[in-house]
Formats: sequence, structure tokens, C-alpha cells
Amino acid sequence: MFDDQPLRRERRRGGREQSPTQRALGLLTRREHSRKELTRKLKSRGLDAGEVDEAVDRLAEAGWQNDERFAESLVRSRAGNGYGPLHIRAELATHGLPAEAIAAALAAYEGDWLENARDLVQRRFGEAHWADPRLRRKAADLLLRRGFDGETARNANRSRDPD
Repeated sequence: MFDDQPLRRERRRGGREQSPTQRALGLLTRREHSRKELTRKLKSRGLDAGEVDEAVDRLAEAGWQNDERFAESLVRSRAGNGYGPLHIRAELATHGLPAEAIAAALAAYEGDWLENARDLVQRRFGEAHWADPRLRRKAADLLLRRGFDGETARNANRSRDPD
């Protein structure tokens, strides 16, 4: 009963082994990957390191893999999920991107970090948190953990009322 499952999987794929380029394209069609991440994933699947490096180089030259595009995509994604620029900068650094590419991706972000922080506080604590010092402290801690700087955390934690 269980012995025929691998056969069905092979039949579905046509029984052919995919090249490193084909596997890399499969990963890149799902989402953007950094060069470092793509190389690591392919090598972890037992592919030859030299072939993997060649495949990633070819895909980068053809425009399928692009670290700048990956960085901008990650900035938009993480900012949309309530993370601040300090967290995002650190995450981009783990992907092996140079400091210039990280700075460019963060500078290209068209959103407002203060507004993102305010939205996060609003979602987590609601409007009533402005009056409670304990909740304001918790909100500031949340923002700092999420990678917002101290000034943004202070400003986001203030009432929007002009009085």
C-alpha cells in the first residue's frame, strides 16, 4: 500500500531529475530569494556546489535572481507586517546583502515608518491605550522589539489629538 507512493510521485514529475537551474527557477517562481539563500537551499538538496553556483550566476545574469529586487520585496513585506527598519536591516544582513544594497532598499520604501508604528499599536492595544501609562509602556516595548527606533516609538505612542 505504501510502497507505490514514491512511484506515483516519480510518475507525476515525469521521472526526470531536475537540473540546478530548473530547481532554482522553481524556487524563484514562488517568491524572491537572495543569492545566498538560493544557493544554500539548492546545496542543501544535495546538488553539486559548482553546478549550483553556475546556475545561480546564469539566473542572476538573465535577471531571474536579483538581490536588489529581493531586498525591496522583503522591506515591503516586513514593513507591512509591522516590523521596523532596524529589524528589517538586520534580517537583510543575514541574507548576505552589502550595506549599500540594504540602505538603498530601505530608502526606496515609500511607506511611513511612524504611521506603520501607529497602526501596529492601534491594532494591538486599541484607542484606549493612550490613557493608560502601563499600556503605553507595553506599546513602546513592542515597537522597540519590532525594530523601530526610540523616537518613532515615543511619537507613535502619543495621542494623535492636537491638544
